[in-house]
Amino acid sequence: MTELYPPIEPYDHGLLDVGDGHRVYWETCGNPDGKPAIMLHGGPGQGCAPGMRRVFDPARYRAVLLDQRGCGRSLPHAADPATSLEHNTTDHLVADLERLREHLGIERWLLTGGSWGTTLALVYAQRYPHRVSEIVVSAISTTRRSEIDWLYRGVGRFFPEAWQRFSGGSDDVVADYVRLLEDPAQRDRAALAWREWEDTVLSLEPGATPRVHSGPPDDATMAFVRLTAHYYANAGWLEEGAVIRDAGRLAGIPGVLVHGRLDLSCPVTTAWELARAWPGSELLVDDHSGHRGSPVKRAWTLDALDRFASRR
Repeated sequence: MTELYPPIEPYDHGLLDVGDGHRVYWETCGNPDGKPAIMLHGGPGQGCAPGMRRVFDPARYRAVLLDQRGCGRSLPHAADPATSLEHNTTDHLVADLERLREHLGIERWLLTGGSWGTTLALVYAQRYPHRVSEIVVSAISTTRRSEIDWLYRGVGRFFPEAWQRFSGGSDDVVADYVRLLEDPAQRDRAALAWREWEDTVLSLEPGATPRVHSGPPDDATMAFVRLTAHYYANAGWLEEGAVIRDAGRLAGIPGVLVHGRLDLSCPVTTAWELARAWPGSELLVDDHSGHRGSPVKRAWTLDALDRFASRR
């Protein structure tokens, strides 16, 4: 079994003022003279975790981790209902990445991440291809309305009882939850119901364990749900299908796409369509993995990062 690299602490970190009253948390670990790479977490609003540092060879990578606006250690935090989400969009996150790259004095960097992090990596790379050396992503999502509709409605055919509890039979579940999350009397219940639905969709995956949510949602859950609903209600402010349509802009950027065939959250068809549209990309599909990490997906991701570590 391929093991992650040993735990490591950052050698530098800070809060970067990105405007609009936002300060985003960043940290760097590994080798200050190593190959620059940035980890783009999922969600939106999931935040980075210490374990994400461990996919990078600390001797060869200068790894950057970032908590996107409103989550993790970034300020202000979206768990606070007084925090406006007006200046929290995909365009803002892409601009934050450029500002951080300039702040750290990085010319080009490798992008890696999963799920929503895949969308953010692809949008950034299509806008700034000259700033991207390679891309390694997993649990492929491009945040099309069709993908969002599947996750919050279509996949309900596998879990009809749970979907009825989650949706109440609504035709626009995501928009309904945006409204519920702004209602002080409903927001805690709505956040827990959203989280329960996310866990239900992942419940058939190999190794899945039941999760019990009781009591009021913590700040991490509230920020995750509030930001995810906000982004998905607006389909990431992206033209439908644009990420795959514009994949030709990534020609010349080596890319590895890692996906699980049992991923009910993000069906493999999106990864397949993206690979067909991205010249020179490599698609790796594990028949026995789902959306979450797995030994096979981890091994493929680490292998790709190790291959690219010495590439200049």
